[in-house]
Amino acid sequence: MDPQLPNAFVIVRIQDQATEAWHHPLGVPELSDDPSLARVIAQHRANFDLWHEEDKARDPRASDREIAEVKRTIDRLNQLRNDLVEKIDADLLSTLGEAMRFFPDAPLHSETPGMMIDRLSILALKIFHTREESSRHDASDSHRQRNRERLGILLEQQGDLADALDTFLKDLVGGRRRFKLYRQMKMYNDPELNPAVYKHKR
Repeated sequence: MDPQLPNAFVIVRIQDQATEAWHHPLGVPELSDDPSLARVIAQHRANFDLWHEEDKARDPRASDREIAEVKRTIDRLNQLRNDLVEKIDADLLSTLGEAMRFFPDAPLHSETPGMMIDRLSILALKIFHTREESSRHDASDSHRQRNRERLGILLEQQGDLADALDTFLKDLVGGRRRFKLYRQMKMYNDPELNPAVYKHKR
């Protein structure tokens, strides 16, 4: 029996729905009862929170202390985001199990499914905010038109990437492609690896 992997187009739909719901939290709907999508939703939430912390970091009225606090939050969320990408990939490799071992000579795909899901997550956020800008009542006509054009490009990119992920997942099940779990090896959050931190311990 072929392993059941998440559906790329379901992932896109859930990311879009979550982005809308989290911006208007008047009763967030149940996004999915599929346990295989739990990490996908959690990873998208990390990107969602990271996006809005990045906005705070660019607030010209923010104090130095506020910027420092935001920067630490950004570092924590970025670590979480990357950790969840790795966990998504680990989950998929576990699900594929024997299917991967049966095709050790299949061409190696340099980008993992988790990395592609992360890119789709960011696209969902860009699409939501660009759509907002395309209909802003306090903006100029040229601003709205520019963002309508940008929105069209982003939607095309989202569709292309979803198609690519769908093909990749099918190729994994069919033994036509394989991938490895690539550790991000982030160094800045590790007190043993960041010289700005460990030099003060000497």
